[in-house]
Amino acid sequence: MGKSLRKEDRACRPAPRHVSKPTRPHLGASRVEVTAIRSVPATFLTAALLCLAALPGAAAPGQVPAQTEDPEVQLGKQTFDELKVRAEIIESSPLYDQLKPFADSIIKAAQPRYNHPFKFYLVHEAQPNAFATPGGNVYVVDSLLYFVRNSDELAGTLCHEVAHTIHHDSMTLMEKRKKIEERAAGAAIILGPTTGNVLAIALLSQLHSLSYSRDVEARADITGSDICAAAGYNPWGLVWLFRDFDNADVRQIPQFLSDHPSNQNRVAALEQHFRENPSVFGKFNPDRGSATAFAATKKAPVVFLR
Repeated sequence: MGKSLRKEDRACRPAPRHVSKPTRPHLGASRVEVTAIRSVPATFLTAALLCLAALPGAAAPGQVPAQTEDPEVQLGKQTFDELKVRAEIIESSPLYDQLKPFADSIIKAAQPRYNHPFKFYLVHEAQPNAFATPGGNVYVVDSLLYFVRNSDELAGTLCHEVAHTIHHDSMTLMEKRKKIEERAAGAAIILGPTTGNVLAIALLSQLHSLSYSRDVEARADITGSDICAAAGYNPWGLVWLFRDFDNADVRQIPQFLSDHPSNQNRVAALEQHFRENPSVFGKFNPDRGSATAFAATKKAPVVFLR
């Protein structure tokens, strides 16, 4: 497939790969994966940005663009494929059963805000974390389930990541980088990886390097707290996480807690949001002692997708 394409077309053609459905039941409309994310050479990022410019909407004047898949869905699928290739996706584990109630509730509350189905995946890294990619995929590092102290802290983390997807933050991040790298686009065309691969690698690198701005993170906190409340979880869970930041081992802190702005400012912004919307947040108890404890299955067995 694609043998008749010109060289320049082949360089930026997304891989027509199908993501097979997991053997386990989905979490809502979702599923769970496990992966370690590594940094990538700048040349791959340059190629990714070049190919991003070639996605729908970049047709030459007078040329009718072909009907193609939504760019967010396309990039989301390619990111999934990249994680799968690394053979670090968890295919089955008791942790799925513990994540499912959270995924179901959050999807129900957040789905009206986004035009693609949300899907949750478990991934594996030593540092607790969660991250979202375009198209609705939310990746939850299994160690996060051991880091949080209660259900509301876990829900707050997941809702924060869902909020990034709702705001199209990762796509915006890639577009900004594309503009910065446009001058290098001519050299990038000679690279071999497909559009989907380089975009996925570049996006993972960006998400792993904590590249969201102060304003983007603050907005995700606010929207995430709204989703928490709508899903029936206490939005104070995010505040409790931020307050624990200074006393925690830095190696054990979820990466999204390390982003800008400072945790003190994030707590202040959330508390102000709660005060300004008493009809939504007034019913939630700010005392951590009121929360439902959460304990993930210790040493839960995992089977990796091959």
